[in-house]
Amino acid sequence: MTDLLKGKVAIVTGAGSGMGRQISELFVSEGAKVMLADINPDGLKETADQIDPSGNSTSSVICNVAKEADIVNMVKETIDIYSKIDVLVNNAGIVDNIKTVENMTDDMWDRVLAINLTGPFKASREVIKYMKDQKDGGNIINMASVGGLFGSRGGAAYTATKHGIIGLTKNIAATYGIYHNIRANAIAPGNIATNIQKTINDPDELGMKAMSAVGGMTAPVGKPEQIARVALFLASDQSNFINGAVITADGGWTSM
Repeated sequence: MTDLLKGKVAIVTGAGSGMGRQISELFVSEGAKVMLADINPDGLKETADQIDPSGNSTSSVICNVAKEADIVNMVKETIDIYSKIDVLVNNAGIVDNIKTVENMTDDMWDRVLAINLTGPFKASREVIKYMKDQKDGGNIINMASVGGLFGSRGGAAYTATKHGIIGLTKNIAATYGIYHNIRANAIAPGNIATNIQKTINDPDELGMKAMSAVGGMTAPVGKPEQIARVALFLASDQSNFINGAVITADGGWTSM
């Protein structure tokens, strides 16, 4: 490896599986210290054991990003252990069974927004308190989706949150990127083989019809490590003039 992140400290939410685990592993291999954050203690332990059995490069914290107290604690733990935060990867997220507006319950709407959008907002707010006073600023990477670029790559709540996270990314870049040394960029993955797909257990008929119409059932399938490489680029100084960007990583699905 090339030590692209040597000396950097990163927080990765949703680190207990999938893209979060792969991002954490790649960051550690490139020299970063990583705070692994996830709601699932078993997943956290598996990630830590897999990528850092010695415990020299990672720490772990239980964090439900829908709870502000957990977010505040996650950031505090990182500062207490490492004294700084260079990179925040807002990766934790859920889907919504591709439910349309008509079939979206209040509970599902509120839960998806809390995890996919309000959580990243609060985590960003918390780390910016520290990043804006750091000499080297900071770097926020938000996991959006092609669902945030179009209308039929997810249900109503998921689509709304992923559009929202792109707007949040651009606002941080336009304010803290210009007047402080903080970068914010988003990744918009397409169909990635992760455990999140297994949570689509009651898909909406109309939502699936709209998804099928844009090739969703035959979209190219990517691997979590392919998204991790995009995150590494954005976290590294190699991308130091990229701010407020949305990088689509979908194997060409949305180019058709």
